This record gives sequence, C-alpha cells and structure tokens, in this order.
Amino acid sequence: MHVETEPTEQLQRAAHAARAASQVLARTDTGHRNGGLAAMAAALRAQAPQILAANAADLGDCTGPAAFRDRLTLNEARIEAMAKGLEDVAALPDPLGRVLADWTRPNGLRIQRIAAPIGVIGMIYESRPNVGADAAGLCLKSGNAVILRGGAESTRSAHAINAALVTGLRSVDLPEASVQVAPTADRSFVGAMLAGAGLLDLIVPRGGKSLVERVRREARVPVLAHAEGLCHTYIHAAANPDMARRIVLNAKMRRTGICGATETLLIDRTVAPSLLPAIVADLRALGCDFRADAAARDIVPDLLAASDADFDTEWLDAILSVAVVDGVDAALAHITRHGSEHTDAIVTEDAVAAEYFLTNLDSAVGLWNASTQFCDGGEFGFGAEIGIATGRIHARGPVGVEQLTTYRYVVRGTGQVRP
Repeated sequence: MHVETEPTEQLQRAAHAARAASQVLARTDTGHRNGGLAAMAAALRAQAPQILAANAADLGDCTGPAAFRDRLTLNEARIEAMAKGLEDVAALPDPLGRVLADWTRPNGLRIQRIAAPIGVIGMIYESRPNVGADAAGLCLKSGNAVILRGGAESTRSAHAINAALVTGLRSVDLPEASVQVAPTADRSFVGAMLAGAGLLDLIVPRGGKSLVERVRREARVPVLAHAEGLCHTYIHAAANPDMARRIVLNAKMRRTGICGATETLLIDRTVAPSLLPAIVADLRALGCDFRADAAARDIVPDLLAASDADFDTEWLDAILSVAVVDGVDAALAHITRHGSEHTDAIVTEDAVAAEYFLTNLDSAVGLWNASTQFCDGGEFGFGAEIGIATGRIHARGPVGVEQLTTYRYVVRGTGQVRP
C-alpha cells in the first residue's frame, strides 16, 4: 500500500515546497528575478560538461529513431541556446503588475485588473531536455514555481540541467524549490500530478498525441493543452515558385522532429504540374519520403500512395504528406478535416487570397509567406516558450511569460458602502 501512495507523497512534498517558493517569487521585484535568470544562464554554461556527460548517458540507452535521438541530443550549441534563451527572457518587460484595465464606477470606486502569477505549474514533457530550462526561465520571470517531469529517456539530462539551474537560484538567494524536477521517472508520478488538485494550479503537457490525450482524460487540474503539431503549408496558385520551394524545404526539413515542422503539403492544381516535381526533388535530396494523393502521383508517379490516416499523422520525421487542391477553400477544408489547429501557412503573392486564408483559418497560428517552423516562442519575441497552446481557453499559440499570468482586481474607494 505504501508503494502505491509514494508518488502522491512525493508530489505533495514537492508541491508544498513549490507553493512556498511561489509566494516568495510573487513578492520579488523584476530585478531580482532577472538576476536569477542571468545566474541560471551562467550556471548552465559553467556546468555544460556535466550536462553533456549526462546527456551522453541518456543517448547511450536510447533505441529510438533518428528524429527521436535528435530531440534528445544536447551539444554545446544547444546548451548555449538554453542559456541565451534565459537571458532573452530576462530582457523582456516584467509581466507582473501590469494594469490590464482601469476604470471608475459611477459611485467613485476605481477598479483595476492587474496581472499576477498563476502559482505552481506542473510541466509534463517528453524527450527534449532543453524544454526544462525554457519552462524554468519563463516560470521564474512570471513569478511561478514549476515542477518538471520530463521523459524517462532524458532523466539524467533533466537532473543535470536542474542542478545547474538550482545553482543559479541559490547564488542570488531565490528559493531552490522554484524549479524542481520530478524525483522519479516512474509513470505513476504523472498520475499523481494529474490528480493534484489543490497542489498544482496548472498543468502544461508538451509531447506526443498519447501524452496529451492522457492528460486531457485524467487531469483534475486545469490544463493548458498542447495538441500534436499537424502543420500544413499551402502553395497557392499565385505563389512565387522560388519562394515556395525555399519555404517548403525549410518548413519540412530544418528540424523534422519539432511540432512546428510541416507534415502536409497542399498545392493548387494549376501550379502543381510545374512546381511539385521541383519541390519533391528538393526534399528528396535531403532524404525526405512522401505519401501522396492520386492527383499528386499523376504528376510524380513514383510517390507512395497516401491513405486517409497518413493525412492525420504527425510524422515528426522526414516524411511529407502531399495533396493537390482546387483553391483556397479546398485547402482550408483539408486543414479543417485533418489538422490539429496548431500552425498552418499559405505561400502566395496574392494579398487578397492570403488575407482570406488567414481570416478563415481556425488554427492557433497562421502564416503568410513564411515557414511553419517560425511557430516558436523565441521567434515570436517571447524569449522562449513553454509550449504551443491549441486549446481555446486562456492562451493560444506560443506560451510565453504573459500567457503564464492570470489577473486579480484591486478596488480603491473613498468610504463607499453598498446601499
């Protein structure tokens, strides 16, 4: 019986420490929190050898495909990117204390809506260990404490990164419990987090479809949902061919394992005969494979035939689904039927068509003449991101410091009483 309750007890200890830390953070000024971010960045750089050694051990046990290993892999450049991300977050305006609204009632009461921390956030993510540093930085800047539960395959890396972050916190007298890593890789700890009403204020899942579905199914804590990234790039009839080729190549192949990678290419029937063979050749040169509908295979006959399930698949690999469509409305209909409301792009020189697409698209992020891989908190100017929210409550798109705040009301009177 004790074994069954141990994850709950572990979560309770971590959450109580996080709650106390969050109360301290909520009272700190932006200079103190920014100092913590700078110190965490310095500690990441200083402890890079230990982090890389831990990551090498994780990679030694990894049996996943190449795209999975890429998400798990750390190197000096990626550690520097984590540290730079923390510094970028520190440079952002303070999200706390912002006056979101200010009005005076007829009776003289002045009411203000003011941005405030959420409290204690639980972050559940999979193989990418850098997510822990990004989440820690965003939470610290926004005055929240965070409990991080990464994938079992990245346990050593996550603990090494956290050790560096805690070193930074300690050096500027901020609570070490502001950033914690789950004490166990056991999946039962995830269950305890999902059942942690009263302990956690918000859960952010960042991972594959099965993780997000489990979180949505079992959570008794509010969830900031991050669905799969089934992203589309649509080549409109008025697209610049060279631009279209450049964008598709980047959107698919820059990093195939991230949620902003394009998984489906939609191309207008009028330009497909001239443009699709060139796009296929570009992608094949980098090792991409394809799943194509009948119209696309009429143009490039050696493409593999796509099933309906293929258009519902987030490949996270060097595979691209391809469909030929008849205009903007057909492209939007395909995205509505098969997409995940994450990120979708149109490539065109026709401003009217682009605005129609962007207005009628129901995804968290729509782009015109740009790669879907720009759907990233750092690229949006958020410093980093804790995930891409695809739900419809509280936040949508990249989740940065402002999205990790809630608000409260302050009311100032001059002696009013209610009649």
